[in-house]
Amino acid sequence: MWYSQLSSWTLGLALVTGVLASPLEKRAAGSRLVIDSDFPDPSFVGTPEGTWYAFGTNGNGKRVQVATSPDFKTWTLTNKEALPTLAGWETEIDHWAPDVVQRKDGKYVLYYSGEAKEMVRHHCVGVAVSQGTDPAGPYIPNPEPLSCRLDQGGSIDPAGFLDKDGSRYVVFKVDGNSIGNGGDCNNGIEPLKPTPILLQKVKDDGFTLDGPAVQILDRDASDGPLVEAPNLILHGDTYFLFYSTHCFTDPKYDVRYATSKSITGPYVKNGHKLFKTGDYGLTSPGGGTVCGCGDRILFHGFCDANKSKRCTYAADLSIQGDSVTVL
Repeated sequence: MWYSQLSSWTLGLALVTGVLASPLEKRAAGSRLVIDSDFPDPSFVGTPEGTWYAFGTNGNGKRVQVATSPDFKTWTLTNKEALPTLAGWETEIDHWAPDVVQRKDGKYVLYYSGEAKEMVRHHCVGVAVSQGTDPAGPYIPNPEPLSCRLDQGGSIDPAGFLDKDGSRYVVFKVDGNSIGNGGDCNNGIEPLKPTPILLQKVKDDGFTLDGPAVQILDRDASDGPLVEAPNLILHGDTYFLFYSTHCFTDPKYDVRYATSKSITGPYVKNGHKLFKTGDYGLTSPGGGTVCGCGDRILFHGFCDANKSKRCTYAADLSIQGDSVTVL
């Protein structure tokens, strides 16, 4: 998530700055390649000083990759390891879909998916807190994960959200297709497993649970075997839940969104595909994170002939009412 979250004044200034800057900049149409390296599931956070930090799934010798940008146009992949140590519950592999938010105390919270030693090839949502106030870390993992739900397939793809009243939440996917019956993304043979998106309220520390999780979305026939990669923002009086459908290896993988007037739903899918294979030369685009101001997105797509590398792309967005448009 993008939030700096130092204070309501800082957040307001960031929003105003983003809005004022948008019409003054000459923008490229559609999407543009910004990290020409294997950097899947990108999320990002901005600082009051104007620097952007992006975080990606394990790759390039790092568990959690970090890239930086002074302007959201030119990105540099750093040599920093955001997660140098691990918690006791997780294995060394599969650190997926990291997301970072900033707390009131200035420290940052890193959410990520890690493989559970208790049930290998299945995952939990881990939480780590920065040692200081550098968004790049290092982050120290909590001893216990935020969510596992291994009996339902595990928990993956976490993303933090700060609501207008100061309440904090984490959205994530229950990885039901990991215990499916085979076929498309292991969930193409009946009976299909649910892959719900859950909303978990947390305390100000960013990880202490505050009540039970609430289901806000699930797959249907139009989504193929799953929905995943949730990302929640509030724009005006409307909550936008961005997500991907189908298998990440499938040409049908895409970025869609659903809307609600209440954070707990119901969220209404409109079926609109913000990005899909063929758009702007993209292949299997997904794993998107949208700025809280609603005007920009990072997402990944395959960028080599044998589909072994997922690069990061950026695009500019416009939100009017309940509709999102790629500029």
